[in-house]
Amino acid sequence: MPTGVLLRAADGEPARAAAPGGDAGATGDSAKGKHDMGEHQANRTASDTGCGAEASDSGRGTAADSGHRAAAVKADKAVKAGKYARVERERRFLLDRLPAPGAVTVARRITDRYVEGTRLRLRRVERLDTGECTYKLTQKVPVPPGEPGAVQGLITNLYLSEQEYARLRAALPGPELTKTRLSVPPLGVDVFEGPLLGLVLAEAEFETAEDAETFVPPPGCVAELTDDRHFTGGRLVRTGREELRDGLAGYGVALP
Repeated sequence: MPTGVLLRAADGEPARAAAPGGDAGATGDSAKGKHDMGEHQANRTASDTGCGAEASDSGRGTAADSGHRAAAVKADKAVKAGKYARVERERRFLLDRLPAPGAVTVARRITDRYVEGTRLRLRRVERLDTGECTYKLTQKVPVPPGEPGAVQGLITNLYLSEQEYARLRAALPGPELTKTRLSVPPLGVDVFEGPLLGLVLAEAEFETAEDAETFVPPPGCVAELTDDRHFTGGRLVRTGREELRDGLAGYGVALP
């Protein structure tokens, strides 16, 4: 396995692959926690440091307040520069079968709402073995159409409480997509429901272009879909049964 391949954590966040001989599932979850904490801290920095500006407005500035204000200005500049967005670099594959149960380390049920007229996605993730839920609001800025390669664009995540998620879900309209994501290191395998029943996709994320280019597709891979935008979440959420049937026929796959 290339060292730069990332385990596709089931809520859509990457986690570094396990060291040889280690427990891939445990290592992936541990790395995911560190990644999530760092990204969560980065995405919340601008709002958290706003207290310095409040103190200044009320005339109660202190040395600590000055530090907060400086941090707030720095964070604001970083946000404007897109510093907290990360490059999403992944390859997608069409599979002809589900992974063996023994290969699955974690299973999660994912519900995505694609907010109408925006590049925003509201996500709820439930871990099936514990019932633990995670909520987040994601912005995806895709690469221009027609550009090949593993780079999908820029992605920024904001983690939410259950109450925040509920309020946003009630206020933001858009179609929803439900799937079960199976963590099968170094892949995340998505098993779809509803009109997309029978579609099984695998994704792998990478740190560098070289890692992406040298990655060997998994067994059972029928075709690579990295450059086929019809199989991205934003398109699949609006794909009907017949459209899916026609799209898979082009790869020699028939729906059950």
